[in-house]
Amino acid sequence: MNVNSRLERLRNKLDEEDLDAILISSPENRRYLSGFTGSAGYLLVSQDDAALATDFRYVEQAGRQAPDFRVERISARSGWLLKLVEEQGGRRVGFESEHVTVAAHAALEKALSEGGEARELIAVSDEVDRLRQTKDGAEIDLLTRAVEIADEAFERVAPQIEAGVTEEEVAWELEKEMRERGAEAIAFDIIVGAGPNGALPHHRAGETVIREGQAVVIDMGAQYQGYCSDLSRTIAVGEPDETFGRVYDTVLRAQLACEEAVRLGMTGGECDAVARDLIAAEGYGDNFGHSLGHGVGIAVHEYPLVGPNAANELEDGMVFTIEPGIYLSGWGGVRIEDMVVLENGQARVLSKAHKSPNPAG
Repeated sequence: MNVNSRLERLRNKLDEEDLDAILISSPENRRYLSGFTGSAGYLLVSQDDAALATDFRYVEQAGRQAPDFRVERISARSGWLLKLVEEQGGRRVGFESEHVTVAAHAALEKALSEGGEARELIAVSDEVDRLRQTKDGAEIDLLTRAVEIADEAFERVAPQIEAGVTEEEVAWELEKEMRERGAEAIAFDIIVGAGPNGALPHHRAGETVIREGQAVVIDMGAQYQGYCSDLSRTIAVGEPDETFGRVYDTVLRAQLACEEAVRLGMTGGECDAVARDLIAAEGYGDNFGHSLGHGVGIAVHEYPLVGPNAANELEDGMVFTIEPGIYLSGWGGVRIEDMVVLENGQARVLSKAHKSPNPAG
């Protein structure tokens, strides 16, 4: 990872926000900027310094993983913050308002006030999160491998899905296959929605038995060296009804049309509209209730935004999902999802798992 480049971009943000330093508390941002993967710690970054504050458990790990940062051993008390801020000569210190609790903010503010000089904690919402939305080559390589792991696991397990097995059994087989292919974890709880459960976009795999003729929505992802993948496919077990054919065809056409239409400079909202308008024209507009997609990286949901009214422009290097869906209460649903990377002004599809509703492909 190119730590110097990431710190340079962050320091440019400090100038823009008129900050002397910024306190990083988000685990994802902490890892992105430093390489440190421990579960506890803060970064304090100024124009001339980069410190990683963590407790005894992680000091040695921090030294190994974050050689570009000086490591400060801290205790449960907040005095360390004043010490680091004084060393850096800071007066205006930004903090990640979306990742700091009210109690933690009060403790940090109290710690700064004990120095006898006027110092301010300035709320910064998502500036660092937005730095992560454009991926470099090394990140795209890691994301590509995470995608490949999920693809391979799906291709292995899908032909084994038949009437009589439970959603939980399918989810476990998918997790095992991803683990055996190098995933360090699943990116999120695997969704397997059989029949009517498929109408619940975030249904948790449970004890429901898959029955003949049902649609089964699968949403899964692997985490590989800190980076995530996200894949959705819908299959039919046995001979599906006529509704399945109409719905599946509509979702697939919407997804392929969007992947073809994505261009540099489109907004997330314009991208969403390509699929949403097609689905609405087929009479299912009220049955597509979530955003078309989302960015993927260290977190499975991150910038860029790809949904209705999203004003952010899509840029080369952004990795995001395209996942239209139709959900019919009491019947089920269909969702088809790929991850794509915007390169040379258009989308390159990373996901390769088959899109046939036939489990065997």
